[in-house]
Amino acid sequence: MRFLQILVTLVAMTGLSGCYVVPVRGADGSVVYQTYPFPPAVPPVGTPPATSMPVVLNARLYPANELAAQTGMIVGTVTNLMTGKGRFQANYQGEILTGEATRVSNEERRGVASAYSPKGAYMSCDYQMNTPYQGVGNCTFSDGARYQMHLNAN
Repeated sequence: MRFLQILVTLVAMTGLSGCYVVPVRGADGSVVYQTYPFPPAVPPVGTPPATSMPVVLNARLYPANELAAQTGMIVGTVTNLMTGKGRFQANYQGEILTGEATRVSNEERRGVASAYSPKGAYMSCDYQMNTPYQGVGNCTFSDGARYQMHLNAN
């Protein structure tokens, strides 16, 4: 009999371990006990948020020298993976250049980007992010063309 009482107590405790009991008065004045789940845990102040989803940024490259002016503005995309890395893609004179962007060590907002095409064209950029969704930089192409780059999520 004692074993049965202990077993029932343990089962009841296990069933209520995720809840707490709040006494409530019934219409006739009797006490009614109801269980309520614990409220969700609130992370401590200063806890970094969960990993963000990648964001695709528009890259607009504006000519910065005469050679670049012959081609005009270039458009591309940078996918900010929110990890200090990103993927870069641009169309330059009919060639698709693909590569990556990486944040510079110990520089929270500064980074470099490199891209190339299967036909041999390549580009290198230095950039500075104002926010994870906006930044500026300078890019140089393998033929000597130089551009000013603007990154924006809109």
